[in-house]
Amino acid sequence: MNRLLPFEWIAAVRFLREGFMQTLFIITGIAIGVGVIVFMSALLTGLQANFVKRVLTSQPQIQLVPPDQVARPQRQQTGVMEDAVIQRPSQRVISIDQWPKIRDRMLAIPEVTAVSPTMAGSALAIRGAASRAISVSGIDPATYYKIVRVPDYIIAGDARLTNDDIIVGTELAKDLGAAIGDKLNVQGVKNASVTLKITGVIDLGNKSANERQTYVALRTAQSLMGVAGGVTTIDMTLDDIYNAEILATQIQRSNYVEADSWIATNAQFFTAVHAQQTSNDMIRLFVALSVAFGIAAVLVVSVIQRSKDIGILRAMGSSRGQVLRIFLLQGGVLGFAGALCGCALGTAGLYWWHAAVRQADGTELFPLILTASLFVYTTLLATVTGLLAAMAPALRAARLDPVVAIRG
Repeated sequence: MNRLLPFEWIAAVRFLREGFMQTLFIITGIAIGVGVIVFMSALLTGLQANFVKRVLTSQPQIQLVPPDQVARPQRQQTGVMEDAVIQRPSQRVISIDQWPKIRDRMLAIPEVTAVSPTMAGSALAIRGAASRAISVSGIDPATYYKIVRVPDYIIAGDARLTNDDIIVGTELAKDLGAAIGDKLNVQGVKNASVTLKITGVIDLGNKSANERQTYVALRTAQSLMGVAGGVTTIDMTLDDIYNAEILATQIQRSNYVEADSWIATNAQFFTAVHAQQTSNDMIRLFVALSVAFGIAAVLVVSVIQRSKDIGILRAMGSSRGQVLRIFLLQGGVLGFAGALCGCALGTAGLYWWHAAVRQADGTELFPLILTASLFVYTTLLATVTGLLAAMAPALRAARLDPVVAIRG
């Protein structure tokens, strides 16, 4: 078998085998470094995917709302502008102007996968002597459930919504002492009032939201808010979620609406993700440097210890290039072997952490995402690092004078 291998491979493997303890220690060090990279990268990817999933199933990716209502300064009869302080007026519940046309335009955009008009506002829920201020979202279940997965959050009853039904949060149901099938008197603006039956109780994972959030049919909300046939928002989802901010800007420029993307709404999350990614990159950098210095140190010692062997090889006719390749191969083999062990170590640690650390309700803290590209990337990184770290010792070995090396 050895006869089939090039001379450089045979010599490199023999040198590594003869310095077994050194080889074992450096492979262990590389494995730990690569294991850290695999663990941190997969953990960060899983946490990001988990958060994005939670965000995208509980809110639209782009939301269109009416422009802010602003006060305009009055003019005198002469046409001169009044020099007065203009205060921002209170924002009334108004409909998006010509919203059916805007909805149809949104549906015509290739990147958009779902569009749903909604009516949102505040109301008062009354049951007996108990009353609570609530946030009412009037929706069309057929389209809205494609954007916000309301059925996924139902813990009692179902997500059915007719003109006489209402879905309430868990805390609101508790405060009102209500359960599935009970009736609520909901009072809106201008003395509008309607009696609705609770068909579902929802847990949005946020106590404040559970105390106020309710869902009713679109026409019911329009009656409560006193805006017949109007909608206050148009919610959308996209096929490419990370294109939301660009598309929102384009929509706002071409329509008389304000367009808010989920990226802008969750700006703090992206700041935190960017910081985590920067930290992860720094960890990779320092781990790679540690691996490189470890390999370089071992190979420098190997060159010093094997200077006579190198001199004999040179005296027997080995070229400088062959000696150079012997030590480069050692660095590459150390990096590759350490990477394989490190990938296995990082994967094992990740599986253990995924099973051991759970949320309060027993569900997984983050999805386990391990891609082939992660292993390929880390293996290449470790192997290339090994080759680069071996460069200086390899050049030193290739430049040794055979007579001086043999004399020691």
